[in-house]
This record gives sequence, structure tokens and C-alpha cells, in this order.
Amino acid sequence: MKKIGLIILGGALIMSSTSCVTKKKFLLAENGRIEALSRGDKLQGQLNECHNEMDKMRGQIDRLQQDTNRQGNSIRHYQQLLSSNMNEQEKLNALLGEKLKELDEREKTIQELQGMIDQQNATVQSLLNSVKDALLGFSSDELTVREQNGKVYVAMSDKLLFQSGSAKLDKRGEEALGKLAEVLNKQTEIDVCIEGHTDNKPIHTAQFKDNWDLSVIRATSVARILIEKYKVNPLQIQPSGRGEYMPVADNETAEGRAKNRRTEIIMSPKLDKLFQMLKK
Repeated sequence: MKKIGLIILGGALIMSSTSCVTKKKFLLAENGRIEALSRGDKLQGQLNECHNEMDKMRGQIDRLQQDTNRQGNSIRHYQQLLSSNMNEQEKLNALLGEKLKELDEREKTIQELQGMIDQQNATVQSLLNSVKDALLGFSSDELTVREQNGKVYVAMSDKLLFQSGSAKLDKRGEEALGKLAEVLNKQTEIDVCIEGHTDNKPIHTAQFKDNWDLSVIRATSVARILIEKYKVNPLQIQPSGRGEYMPVADNETAEGRAKNRRTEIIMSPKLDKLFQMLKK
């Protein structure tokens, strides 16, 4: 609450000191920024949860595999006891049957989990190829496409999307988003995170209080174009702003700052089925 109060107070000071922005436009921008910040925090929590769940799943597979090996050793031990002590044969047979059944169930669980991971990897590779094909007409200084940690990243430069210090999309940027929207509209089981990033050069205008403000509004501008103009499902999209805090290059050089001024569109398969499997 304290943080929101400070933001509103800062907004009031800006409104009183400039005649370029009407109260209505400012309130719309502030509301959008606050909403985007809230969504960004929620998205970060969801991403952290996804990473934690994936780590838990990998740990579970390792534990199941280790337990499977122990069960196999136990079965061989019981088989030796059967051959050396016929008086215990019935008891050992019953125990052996239980162990074999348990071993079979664990092996099926491992196979099912591995199958889901393989399917997810195949989905990511297919998505990567589709996005690369769709954006083939754009140069590397306009955008880049890569796969990392089971996600597809499209990094669009501000040169492609926006004019300097602006959140209004250029036609060339809208064209790129339209190509990407064609892919998203065909693959509805994809979650999309839109992250705005800036360099570390301070900005303070009638519309933007700082770089964080600029990054948030740019992310929501991209989200609106995808949703309103190209009809991408709004439930798939989560915009957020990172400001200057996640650079990919050195801000001490013009080239590095240009790389840092970007909007990243991060796509990943939905993890609902994996979460359900882990809860069993």
C-alpha cells in the first residue's frame, strides 16, 4: 500500500507540473502501469513455481530410479533366500509378488513422467521452428529467436518496435507481431510472457517517470496489439516490465545499450499435466 501511495503522489506531482498530459491520460497510464506491475509480480511467482515444480519432478525421477534399483537388489536377495530355504518359500513368494508389483508401478510412473518431459521438449522444438519460419524476413539487429530452459525467446529491439522514449508501436513492429500472432493462434496450449527491458540511461518525461515505467507500458502496448488487433487469447498473455535490471550486454557502450533496449516475448508449453502427475 505504501508503494502504491508513493506512485499516486508522484503521479499527482507530475500532473501538476506539466500541461502536455491530461489528467485522464495520466490516470490511464498509471492504472496500466500498476496493473502491469501487479501482473509482473504474479507472473514472477508463477515462473518461480514452475521452476520449483520442474526441479521437484526431476528429483522425483531420480529418487524413483534409485528406489527402483534398490527394489531390484531386494528381489534378487529374496530369490536367493527361496533357493536356500524351502521352508520359507510361501512367505517369500508372497513378499516377492508384492515387491514385483510395486516395482512395476514405479517403473510405469518413471516412464509416464519421462514421456511428458519428452513431449514438452518436442512441443518446444516445434514452436521454435514455427517462430523462426514466421519471422524469417526480419534481420538479426531487429530481432533474435532462441530456445533456453524449455522456453522459446523472441527478443525484439526497440529499433524494430518503438521510437526512442516512446511506447507507440511502429508499423514494422506491428508487422512482426502479426507474424508471431499467426503462430500463437495455432498453438493455444502456449503461455506467453511479454517483458519490457531498457538500458540504464535515466528517463523522466510527462508520460514516463523512469525506465521501469517505460518498460511496463511498452510491454502492455505489445500485449494490446497481439490481443486487440491480432486476436490472440488474452488468457495466454502476461505483460511485465523489467526496466534496466536485466541487461544482456554492457551498458557502457552504445552497442550494449542498444541490445538492452528490447522487448522479450517468452513462450512455453503449459505445465498443467505435469503438475497433476506430480500430485498423484
